[in-house]
Amino acid sequence: MTASIHTPATADGWHGQIPSAAFPASPTRYHLYIGLFCPFAHRVNFVRHLKGLTKILPVSIVRPYPKGDLKGWPGWKFPATEDEYAGATVDRLYGSEYLHQVYFRADPEYKGRYSVPLLWDVEAGGAVCNESLELLRWLPHAFKEHVPAAVADIDLYPTHLRAKIDAISPWMQADMNRGVYKAGFADSQEEYDKNVVPVFGALNRLEKIVAANGGPFVLGTEMTELDVLLYATLIRFDVVYVQHFKCNLGTIRHDYPVLHNWLKGMYWDVEAARATTDFRHIKENYTKSHWQVNPKAITPLGPFPDIEEGVERDWSVLRVGGVRHPAVVEYEAGIADV
Repeated sequence: MTASIHTPATADGWHGQIPSAAFPASPTRYHLYIGLFCPFAHRVNFVRHLKGLTKILPVSIVRPYPKGDLKGWPGWKFPATEDEYAGATVDRLYGSEYLHQVYFRADPEYKGRYSVPLLWDVEAGGAVCNESLELLRWLPHAFKEHVPAAVADIDLYPTHLRAKIDAISPWMQADMNRGVYKAGFADSQEEYDKNVVPVFGALNRLEKIVAANGGPFVLGTEMTELDVLLYATLIRFDVVYVQHFKCNLGTIRHDYPVLHNWLKGMYWDVEAARATTDFRHIKENYTKSHWQVNPKAITPLGPFPDIEEGVERDWSVLRVGGVRHPAVVEYEAGIADV
């Protein structure tokens, strides 16, 4: 294995795929670096649990804070011991203090951010992929010969639903998954006012889509990658995005009955969702690492509870909700029909 396979010397990161000539589907070859706080890493960890890959892909988990300066330096830190911060781990491969040290092992000239997730090739000592959307697409099938038959056939991108997934995913990611960050990190009132509207326009649209399909998943009876993408954002919405990112035009539990029921169903009915959600990591990451947003690093006690119980099985009785702010309604009307 040549080092050039793993060293981009660029800010673009790594885009390898398993299985391939460079990265065979060996069940003992890889290691995954994640943070339990990060919605993008959450997607990959969700698939890891859903597809029975927890033993095939062992993990090292960074602390949720501190992160460093606005350019991400020195970046995410590993605890000094396994007991320092519950749920975080030491770097189980190299004993690194910071995640950036792992990145520099792959490429000493790397110019990008030291983000999670990072899938690592232990045998070759280099990076495979650090792009969560790419991992979400191919990881479900990467080790199908090495997982139980019950999970091997789970397909999050089934052929008969691909057109709908491809129609929804771009605006859901731009307006909501990334939209909460655009609103939360706005540098002016004008920028915030512009960026918060698409978040709720997308939520309004998704409320109607899930209602029309009758649950329990976004497109009906089959879980797809849309559910993974949506879950990683909505499980954080009332808990942090409402107050921390000022996305307070509405809450999921109050203004979106259908999405709220969907979220409760995902958390309580899908073991992979519940097993990969750590509310302490989530809350303390945002409130204690974004010093430019929350300079005193105070973490609110609420909302309480973090996730409510009680999943309504008869989806037909749910009221279809939404936020009726004029700008939101106007934006929602511009989202293409599915």
